[in-house]
Amino acid sequence: MTITTHQIACSRHTFVGSRLNRLLALFSASILTLVFAFSADAQVSGERDELAAELSKKLQLRIDSIADSQVPGLLELYTDRGLFYASESGDYFLQARVYSLKDGIVDVTEDSLKKMRLDGIEKFADSAITFKADNEKYVVNVFTDATCGYCRKLHNEMDQINDLGITVRYLAFPRAGINSQVYKDAVSIWCSEDPQDAITRAKAGEQVADASCENKVAEQYNFGKQIGVNGTPNIILPDGSVVPGYQPAKNLEAALQQAAL
Repeated sequence: MTITTHQIACSRHTFVGSRLNRLLALFSASILTLVFAFSADAQVSGERDELAAELSKKLQLRIDSIADSQVPGLLELYTDRGLFYASESGDYFLQARVYSLKDGIVDVTEDSLKKMRLDGIEKFADSAITFKADNEKYVVNVFTDATCGYCRKLHNEMDQINDLGITVRYLAFPRAGINSQVYKDAVSIWCSEDPQDAITRAKAGEQVADASCENKVAEQYNFGKQIGVNGTPNIILPDGSVVPGYQPAKNLEAALQQAAL
């Protein structure tokens, strides 16, 4: 049987056409999958927005975002008053600690809180008063109040802390609340020409010179309350975990080394 050049060309054309059709079919299927996925995500996002609005009204709190938890049927609510849980229907609301027992006992709530702390703190990176270590190994964020005795004690060890490679970023937490004199002094510190010098002088007991500017003192304070800060100093480590209260420089270094394991 003799195969002509025309037949070979036709066969090749048929093969190429068939392959092209398959590729087009696969491409179309991929596009449809993306469209359906996008539509599903949009639907879920819309439902979550409606649920957030409904729960905010019922509970009288601001819900910043809603996410799936590791427990099927349970949602994480990130609010202006901390982390809570709710059923997908919105019929049940929980303030609780959730633990996973799959591989030992793991505090799932604390893992979520760590992320919440780190995400929030990053927004204040440019408005923190920073004492940077020359040989930086770690960065800690410390909610502080210039009138707090233990905050002053920690600040007195700043040279030791920096020498250990620990950079300190101060966030304002005037314990007496917004519009108190402590709050006004915090604004003056953050708005001074040299905030490092101002906070050092304030923690040495000197009078703070009045100053004003656009600042994030109130935002830092409110965020501190949101993540459960109720005293100072409150030290947040690079992994998002918390060391409450004053820690001597060497103890702080040990806590950082442990958290890094």
